[in-house]
Amino acid sequence: MNEAEKKAIIESFLSRGVENIIPGKAEVEKLLNSGKVLNVYLGIDPTATKIHLGHAFPLRKLQLLAELGHHVIFLIGDFTAIVGDTSDKESERPILTREQIEENFQTYKRQAKKILDFSKIELHHNSEWLSKLDFAGVLKLTSHFSLNDFIGRELIKKRLVDGKSVSLPEVLYPIMQGYDSMAMNTDIQIGGTDQIFNMQTGRTLIKELKGKNSYIVANGFLPGTDGRKMSKTWGNAIWLEDSPEEIFGKVMSLKDDMILTYYLMGTNVGQEIIDDAKKRLENGENPMNIKRELGRVIVKELCGKSEVEAAEEFFQKTVVEKKVDENAPEVKWNEETIGVEDLIRMIVEIGIVSSNGEAKRLIEQGGVYLNEERVEKKSGELSVGKGVLRLGKRKYLKIVR
Repeated sequence: MNEAEKKAIIESFLSRGVENIIPGKAEVEKLLNSGKVLNVYLGIDPTATKIHLGHAFPLRKLQLLAELGHHVIFLIGDFTAIVGDTSDKESERPILTREQIEENFQTYKRQAKKILDFSKIELHHNSEWLSKLDFAGVLKLTSHFSLNDFIGRELIKKRLVDGKSVSLPEVLYPIMQGYDSMAMNTDIQIGGTDQIFNMQTGRTLIKELKGKNSYIVANGFLPGTDGRKMSKTWGNAIWLEDSPEEIFGKVMSLKDDMILTYYLMGTNVGQEIIDDAKKRLENGENPMNIKRELGRVIVKELCGKSEVEAAEEFFQKTVVEKKVDENAPEVKWNEETIGVEDLIRMIVEIGIVSSNGEAKRLIEQGGVYLNEERVEKKSGELSVGKGVLRLGKRKYLKIVR
């Protein structure tokens, strides 16, 4: 790697989608140019079974530093997940069992391999050191912080004012995360802006117990396909293990003003491609053209070049031309009419959604059609007719008699 390439990687790491650098960009840039092999990590708690495209953005940052030859760790927070981080939550997280945590993180490496090269990156679990701490060790760590620091945080303060519970394990969570950083002798921590308080505890412990400076690079967040926070609950996430057809279709559902954000934080393309897309949009080109290009890029990066053409063709047939997917699942129904509750049951049983509540929300949001007629929550008995049930823009179910 020549100096120009190295400089470009460092600039991308420090600028692309970055919201805050502590203590500052100049200091971290100087560190990255020092020639030292740095200890860098990103942690993720296994509170769910899947990783989405928003999670992939900091993984891309991690990979950049691995390419520069630094000592890079992808940390699975199996021990901290027992408590659960509430940095961005207005209520306590439910406490997970060891079995739930084990089930959740089993597939993390497989998913992360779509972004990370594990021949250059280490995988660790924070139970390796946190489970070995005794009570005296915990007391020693807590002596470096005050309760005032914790309860001064905006969401915690709001919960206390509203009379909501704040558990003592929540108070300890930032210290646990800070100990992660110290245990790995971290030089650079990567995380979201919601993690700054927790990452600062790591800086404090490293400074006071090891006598060295460490640094934070805090990234922004890739929004979900509807502009809200990317979330399983809202069905607006692009998951790393979605099918190519699902990924392409979800990209095509983006609002036009999100195209550049997804290019910036959802792909590895160079800045020149993003600048070109911006210029074309400003000059009035149809956003659908650029969105298709974006969809091809994301499918290629997550699923491989060979999947791109079929994914785009599927979108063209099912969404643009509204042709029923020939591989759509079938459900038998012997009656001429069908009720909304029966449709909900079908949708759940076939596995298109995971719960009755999710199916009901889909109907309430106007996302279910029977023979291209919208199904309403208060609809009575509906004529089965051709028996073509469409969910959203891309999923079909055939009702056969």
